[in-house]
Amino acid sequence: MSAAEMISLEEAQKLVARAVKALPVERVTLLDAVGRVAAEDVVSDIDVSPFAHAAMDGFALRSKQIEQATPDAPVRLRVAAEIAAGDCLGNDVGEDECVRIMTGAPIPTWADTVVKYEIVENVEGDGHAGSVVAFKAASAPGANIRDAGEEARAGEVIVSAGEIISSAGAGFLASCGAVEVPVHARPRVAVIAIGSELVEPPSIPAPGKIRNSNSYAMAACVQAAGAIPVMLPIVEDTMEALCDAIDSATRQYDFVVTTGGASNGDFDFIKPVVEQLGELMMTSVNMRPGKAQTFGIVNGTPVFGLPGNPSAAYCGFELIIRPALRKMQGFPEATRPVVRASLSRDVRKKDPRRIFLRGTLERTESGLVITPAKNQSSGSFAGLQRSTCLAVMPEGLESKRAGDCVDCILMDVPEGTVI
Repeated sequence: MSAAEMISLEEAQKLVARAVKALPVERVTLLDAVGRVAAEDVVSDIDVSPFAHAAMDGFALRSKQIEQATPDAPVRLRVAAEIAAGDCLGNDVGEDECVRIMTGAPIPTWADTVVKYEIVENVEGDGHAGSVVAFKAASAPGANIRDAGEEARAGEVIVSAGEIISSAGAGFLASCGAVEVPVHARPRVAVIAIGSELVEPPSIPAPGKIRNSNSYAMAACVQAAGAIPVMLPIVEDTMEALCDAIDSATRQYDFVVTTGGASNGDFDFIKPVVEQLGELMMTSVNMRPGKAQTFGIVNGTPVFGLPGNPSAAYCGFELIIRPALRKMQGFPEATRPVVRASLSRDVRKKDPRRIFLRGTLERTESGLVITPAKNQSSGSFAGLQRSTCLAVMPEGLESKRAGDCVDCILMDVPEGTVI
C-alpha cells in the first residue's frame, strides 16, 4: 500500500495506533493521578481498616449478653464507658455492662456486636457513661462492625496496572498509604496552524485574513484526550517555513498535529514536508468530512496533518488521533461508545465515502432519535458546538429515510462507558 492510496478509516486507525506506544512511567501525586491509568500494580502498606471499628453510633457488647432479649423481657446493661473515634478501651467490662461507641471507634477486643443507638431504650440517665440502657432484641455477632482489613490487606494489590484512577480511587489509595501513583506520562502535543491567511485572535482580520480558530479547537481536543497541548506559532504557506517548524517540533514534542495545507493545492505542503523529513505513511482516508489526512514519522515522532476545514479537522482528530493519544497514556479502550438511533429526517447520500453527520441525540418513547444538524458544512464550528454525536452513513450511495436506524458515535461519552 502506497502512502498516496486512499485507505479506510479502520486502516488509518490501525496505522496510527501501530506507530505509537505507551510513554515512560512517571510517579505523580494522587490529585494528578485522577483520570489517568496506573502503569504498575499499587499495593497497600497496611490493613484497611487497620482495626475493627463501629459502623454506626451505638453500644458495643458481647452478643451473648442479650441473646435472650425480647420486647417483653428486655435486658438491662450499665454503660461502663464511652469510646469516641480515635480512642481505645483496653479494659474488659462486666457481664452486666456495655460501652457507648461512636462511628469509626475501635471495637474492644471483648466485644463482638454493636447495637445502634436508636433502638436502645434509656432506662436511667441519657445513655452516656453511668446510664442504664435496655435492649429489646438479640444482636448477631459482627452486627454493625467493620472488620480489620475489610477493604484491603497489607501487601494486597489495590489498583492494578491498566486501571483508571477515579476520584474515589484517590481516597482509597490515600487510605492505603499510596500518596504517589505510577502512571504513563501524558504526551506533549505540538499544535501548529498552517496558513498565510491566519491571524491570532483577538486581532481583527484584515481583508483576505481569518482568525486562527483551529489551533484552539485542536488544543482543546488534545486536552480532552488527557494529553498536554502546546500551541506553536502560525506557519506561513511556504515549504521552507513548514520544514523548519516540523523539524523543530518533532525534536521537542511527543506528537505533532497540524491543521491546513493537507490537500493538493499549490500551497499545501504538509505531505511533501513529511516525506522530505521522514517517512510519509498516509495521505487520504475514505471519509467525509476529512478525506485529506496526512500521517508520517519525522525524527521518530508521529506527525499528523489535518485539513484546514474545522469539521474535517475535528472528525479526523476524534476518530484517528484521539485513540492514539490515549494509547500513549495506557488507556485500555480506544473508541467512543456507539449506539443505534433512528433518523429524524431523510438523508440523501450523494458521496460514496463514509459520511459522518454531526447531530444531537434525543431519547423518546420509541427509542433514541438522531437529528442531524442543518449545517453540515465542513467549514463550520457552530454545528459541532451544538452536536453530541456523529451519525454514520456507510460507504456507498444508499440514502436513508426518516425512521431508519444508523450507528451514532457518542462524542460526549468517554471510551469504555457501558451504554
